[in-house]
Amino acid sequence: MPDLLAKVLHAVTAKSYIPLKAKPLFKRLNLPESDYPAFRKTVRELVRTGRLALALNNTLRAADVHGTVTGIYRRSASGHGFVRPHTVDGTFQPEIFIREDKSLDAATGDEVMVRVTREATNIKDAAGEIVRVLERNTRTFVGTYFERDREALVRIDGNAFTHSILVGDAGAKGAKPQDKVVIEMLRFPTPDARGEGVVTEVLGPHGTPGVDTLSVIRAFGLPEAFPESALAEARQVASQFSEGDLHGRTDYTNDLVITIDPPDAKDFDDAISVAIDPKTKHWVLTVHIADVAAFVKAGGALDVESRKRATSVYLPQKVIPMFPEVISNGLASLQEGKVRYVKTVRMEFTPSLQKGHVSFANGAIRAAKRFTYEQVQTLLDSFSVCPAGAAPAEDRPGGADAIPEDIQQMLKRMRDLALLLRKKRFKRGALELTMPEPVLEYDADGRVNGAHFAEQNLSHQIVEEFMLAANEAVAEHFTRHEVPFLRRVHPAPNEEKLEAFAQFAGLLGYPIKRVQDRFELQRVLSETAEKPERAAVHFALLRSLKQATYSPIQDEHYALASQHYCHFTSPIRRYPDLQVHRLLDRWIRHGSASANVEELAALGEHCSKMERRAETAERELVKLRLLMYLSTRLGEQLDAVITGVADYGFFAQAERFPAEGLVHISSLVDDYYWFDESSHTLEGRRTRRRFRLGDRVRLVVARVDLHRRMLDLRLADTHPKTEDDTGAGPMPSYGRFPKREGSHPPKRGKRRK
Repeated sequence: MPDLLAKVLHAVTAKSYIPLKAKPLFKRLNLPESDYPAFRKTVRELVRTGRLALALNNTLRAADVHGTVTGIYRRSASGHGFVRPHTVDGTFQPEIFIREDKSLDAATGDEVMVRVTREATNIKDAAGEIVRVLERNTRTFVGTYFERDREALVRIDGNAFTHSILVGDAGAKGAKPQDKVVIEMLRFPTPDARGEGVVTEVLGPHGTPGVDTLSVIRAFGLPEAFPESALAEARQVASQFSEGDLHGRTDYTNDLVITIDPPDAKDFDDAISVAIDPKTKHWVLTVHIADVAAFVKAGGALDVESRKRATSVYLPQKVIPMFPEVISNGLASLQEGKVRYVKTVRMEFTPSLQKGHVSFANGAIRAAKRFTYEQVQTLLDSFSVCPAGAAPAEDRPGGADAIPEDIQQMLKRMRDLALLLRKKRFKRGALELTMPEPVLEYDADGRVNGAHFAEQNLSHQIVEEFMLAANEAVAEHFTRHEVPFLRRVHPAPNEEKLEAFAQFAGLLGYPIKRVQDRFELQRVLSETAEKPERAAVHFALLRSLKQATYSPIQDEHYALASQHYCHFTSPIRRYPDLQVHRLLDRWIRHGSASANVEELAALGEHCSKMERRAETAERELVKLRLLMYLSTRLGEQLDAVITGVADYGFFAQAERFPAEGLVHISSLVDDYYWFDESSHTLEGRRTRRRFRLGDRVRLVVARVDLHRRMLDLRLADTHPKTEDDTGAGPMPSYGRFPKREGSHPPKRGKRRK
């Protein structure tokens, strides 16, 4: 239904659209006849909600409501919210501020219609009021059950709602105080009235192991069990597979091929080979990607379910795969020593890194060795590092005795080629944001007993550069032959946001003369990469950039400085990659391929939405587990760096622990502090003590609110009164955790581009 709705809206709002009646519009969409009842239902719903208009002759056209826009609503912790308007012909519109009393009963994620009451200027944001909720993001919420004054209530997790929700007789489900429960919202709350819901599931007592994971799964509507039809199809293709059947495939099983993945990876979707042509002296990079399309028939039960999921979800200690394990961890996984089907991209590069001949093939490989990133890094450390572009130096002995000589030599070639490709990428203007991923540490009972930032080293960079090269090669091939495909686009940021970032960086001592010059931006990123203010600067630029999405509309990938880019290298865990594989398969077999642009646009919108859901769910569970850990460490001291300053206090990021919280101004009891917005500084009126962006401070974990996902910190040299985490009533905190960029979701250490 969401795909169909998006297709209809995309067709009707296109510039080339001429108003049509329902039946001709249906035929224009090239949908199967069996979809017509669902199409009629979708059109009626769009007309009812005001997104389509019905003319006197029964033709359909986009609604023309003067002064209104539609978009997605997001509520902030303060109660006020913002609406992100839908893009129009690829153009992004500024967000619209919505006061709490102008939000009706909208909830975060809802699609709404907004009447604009103030246009955006260089000084003020646009403002408006919600006039209609067009489509609910969800009616299912997770929270904590409690009783008060003979009423049964649920405090919804996070800051989605200001007040608790009345749930009536929750005893029918056996809910007990402090149980985590799932509710179905019957009446959404407004600024003036409490909402009402009904308990549909009791997950278990708050704090019980596993309940946090189940809470996030339910809150985000993540799928779990596969339908029996999909499982049956997976078993059938597994029973028919034979390693000896290489019909129609190029045989690479005798080539030297390796895989490099995280130590806990179960599915291996890429393998690599690097050689030097003895005649031309060209680099030859061969990237083999798991050929999932060979096992997943378009339109079959497996395809329908994987398209619906659109991505695998990597939660702490749990993976929700896009395909059943017989596919993701078995047939399609490029396991060491086993024959597996692949889509192969072979790329030649001259010694000066000019791209030469590129070819594609349906192939079969037998991976000679499965490496982890750590194993490869250990080997690389045992070699003498070869400067980019220089001849390899003599290698130091040590650490590599157990690895065959031919694999060692290939690892050196991989290192040298990756460094050259990386240097070339930065030379064309690619940006490198250093946003380390949090990694949770567990004790023997599976409880969090610490955390650290993930390491990104040369072994990761090798795989990243080769995957980027393969993705670009496929995108450039389809672009050259004018074949529509699902691109990975990252539009250039608005100049106003870059101006704001330049002002911000200048205050920290990193002036930027030309904000549109990506080399200026990269200079600042490089200069701060090892400095205490790194988190503040890199996170500020991240917030200035637009979100990467999937779309058939040609646009650049700004962060990569790539004009043509797509996702091709992870079809086990991303549906857009599978779509590109199918298109490439048709080209390999027939020398031509085509796709419906409107269908690709609808698919891209769906996959982008599912990707954001998966990222947010993972981030939410990591945040929750970090907060649960910190709730047992009240009073612990942390060295931190100030990453944001406001009139109510400052945010600080711990240097060695992946958490960020708020030092509220009320805890600064040694003086009266005033906020200088121009310099992002809090300064004491009497002592002249200042807290500025990038300053290092020593803090104490003061308070944790698990329900609102908030962390309060205080300076180690002040001692205001604090409360335990009772969850009762609001507190003056806006604590947050680092948000990573939405365009690069890896699987446990995988590439994120």
